[in-house]
Amino acid sequence: MQDPWQSTSGELSIARREAEPLLRLTWTDPVTGAHGYLVVHTLVSGLATGGTRMRAGCTMREVEDLARGMAAKTATFELPVGGAKGGIDFDPKDPRAVGVLERFCAAMRPWLDDHWVTAEDLGVPQHLIDEVFARLGLQQSYHAAISRSADPERTLARVRAGLTAPVPGGLLGDVIGGYGVAQACFGAASAWGWEPAGTTVAIQGIGTMGGGAAWYLHEAGMRVVAVADAAGTLYHPGGLDVPALLELRDGFGEIDRSRLPAGVRQLQRAAVVGIEADIFVPAAISYALTPDNSVDVVAKVVVEAANAATTPEAEAMLAARGIPVIPDFVANAGAAAWAWWLLLGQVGADPQDSFHRLRTEMRAKVALLLGQWITEGIAPRETAHDLASATRKDQVVVVP
Repeated sequence: MQDPWQSTSGELSIARREAEPLLRLTWTDPVTGAHGYLVVHTLVSGLATGGTRMRAGCTMREVEDLARGMAAKTATFELPVGGAKGGIDFDPKDPRAVGVLERFCAAMRPWLDDHWVTAEDLGVPQHLIDEVFARLGLQQSYHAAISRSADPERTLARVRAGLTAPVPGGLLGDVIGGYGVAQACFGAASAWGWEPAGTTVAIQGIGTMGGGAAWYLHEAGMRVVAVADAAGTLYHPGGLDVPALLELRDGFGEIDRSRLPAGVRQLQRAAVVGIEADIFVPAAISYALTPDNSVDVVAKVVVEAANAATTPEAEAMLAARGIPVIPDFVANAGAAAWAWWLLLGQVGADPQDSFHRLRTEMRAKVALLLGQWITEGIAPRETAHDLASATRKDQVVVVP
C-alpha cells in the first residue's frame, strides 16, 4: 500500500511507498456482529507491539496506519520489537463492550500467546485489558514478551511494580505516556528559547495521554489555556487549574461541567483547534487535523499525542504556513518505549529512573527534529523517518 508521507525540500507529498504490512486479520464477533482487526506491520525476533483500541467506526485502514506508526516508533527508539495494532469497531461505552473485547482477545490468542504484546489505547484502559488477559489465563497484556523471559515470574513482578508505582498525578503506568508528551513540548519550547512560564498550550483530549501531558505541563509552569473533551472546549487565557479539572473527569475522560472552577469559558468542541497558544497538542482521536480545520491552527508547533492525529494533506498545509508537526511516533512514544525498558530490565520500579531516561531521550529527539526544521526546512516527520530507518537493524529480544 502507499504511505502518504514524503518530504522534498521540507515539503510533504504523497509519493512515498512503504512495504505492505506482514499480516491483516479481520474478526467478526459472533454475539454482536462487531468487527475487529489485527495488523502486524513488522516482526522483530518474532515479536510486535502495539495497543488495542475500541471505538465506533474503527476501520482496517486506521489500524494499518497505527501499526505502521508503531513500527516507526519502535525503530525510532531502538526497541527490539516490531509494530502492530489491534482495533475494534464498537462503542466502548456500550455495556456489551467488555464482552466484545474479551472475545476479540480470545480469538487473537495465537498471536497474544507468542507474538503480539498489546496494551491500552483509545477506549481500552490498561486495567481493563489486564483483567481480560487474566480471565484468559495470560496474567498481563505484555504476556508474549514476559513468557520469553528466563524468569517470567520475576519479570511479571517487575512489570506490575512499575505500572503501579505511585507518582504525583497517579500511577506511573498511567501517566508515563503523558509525561513523554510533556517532554516533547518542553523540547519544542527549548528549540525556540521559550521559557515555560511564557509558553501556552492547548490540548485536545483530556484522557490518559492528554490528561497526563496537561498535568506535567501545568506542574512545570506552562500555561494550559484550553482543554477539550467530547462535550466541548474549556478555556481560560490566564491558564486552567489543570489538577482541579482532572479531578472532575469520569472514566471516559470527560469533565463534569456542573463543577467547573470560576472563570472557565465553555466553547464548542472544535474551538480548541483555533485557540491562540504556542503549542497545540491533539491528544484525542486519529485524523483530528484535516485540510478543513488545519487552516484554523494558529499555534507555532503541533505535538501529536494521538496516533495519526494529522492527515498528510493537513500536515502539508501546516508546513507551508511554517508550522511544524512533531509526529506521533516520536511525541507519544513514551509509554511504548518505557514499557519495553521495563520489560528488558533497563528501568525498574523507581519512577525517577524512568522519568530521567524518557526526559533525556525525548528532548534529544525533538531537538534533532526541530533543529533540522529550523536550519534546513526539513519536516520533522521526514527526519524522524530517516532516524527510524537508520536505527532499525536485526535485534534479538532478551527479556531478563
